[in-house]
Amino acid sequence: MNCIVTGGAGFIGSHLCEKLLVNGHDVVCIDNFFTGSKKNVEHLQDYNNFEIIRHDVTEPILIETENIFHFACPASPVHYQRDPVKTLETNVIGTHNMLKVADRTGARILLASTSEVYGNPEVHPQVESYFGNVNPIGPRACYDEGKRCAETLMFDYHREKLVDIRVIRIFNTYGPRMSAMDGRVVSNFIVQALIGNPITIYGDGGQTRSFCYVDDLINGIYSMMKKDNITGPVNLGNPSERTILNLAENIIRLTESESKIIHKELPKDDPVRRKPDISYAKEQLNWEPCIELREGLESTINYFKTVMERIL
Repeated sequence: MNCIVTGGAGFIGSHLCEKLLVNGHDVVCIDNFFTGSKKNVEHLQDYNNFEIIRHDVTEPILIETENIFHFACPASPVHYQRDPVKTLETNVIGTHNMLKVADRTGARILLASTSEVYGNPEVHPQVESYFGNVNPIGPRACYDEGKRCAETLMFDYHREKLVDIRVIRIFNTYGPRMSAMDGRVVSNFIVQALIGNPITIYGDGGQTRSFCYVDDLINGIYSMMKKDNITGPVNLGNPSERTILNLAENIIRLTESESKIIHKELPKDDPVRRKPDISYAKEQLNWEPCIELREGLESTINYFKTVMERIL
């Protein structure tokens, strides 16, 4: 296959590029490097079938391809709230531009949507048929509503122009190549623990998340793109629900840190519970996560130890 990965130098995008290359596909990584990093893909330069294009998806692009993996968008609150208008444009205009490419070339296109389309859910666990509980004017709306609109565009292009679409909703994912400064809970806790700073928990720590190791997620994405006669949306995540406090305690233990836990005010519209129902992914893709939290955290901690040795 000839593949485009937008946001290909990001955390998940770089792992996806690697998976595609290992499986013999030609890969064009498109990234504006707003949050992506060249270091994430520098080890892929040895592949003759790998190419990087610096480009912002909010601008049109003329390119030929058979498959589009659309991952371009900041995914952590720290980054997507830095420039909310740009985040919204990336989700809406960027998705529209990539759909135009898919329409013109006949390519199959996969949208990396998010569990945030469910907002602060009133249904638990979250199933794909749930419409969500999202604040359309809150500080997270640029991302939450942006992804919801991106999904709308995908399905409108599918209905009106018969574009071959795939939509996945990604739940909390962690692993090597996360940015140390992206503000996500796993990277935050690991960096704080390794430095010996207090572990910062927002709220009482009773809020839950479901943490999926990146290798498991990539396998789900790959399976979704190969599957015929399915559009989604499909939840991809780990259904093992953990409290934020439990995560912090696990990381302190695995890093052998002396960090203490402190509590701060919970941010506005932060979801209280998050857990995917992955019945549809099991049925349609024969997919479910297999990497346990301890194993994934150990791998991620080792990565951050190496990164921080270079920084410090």
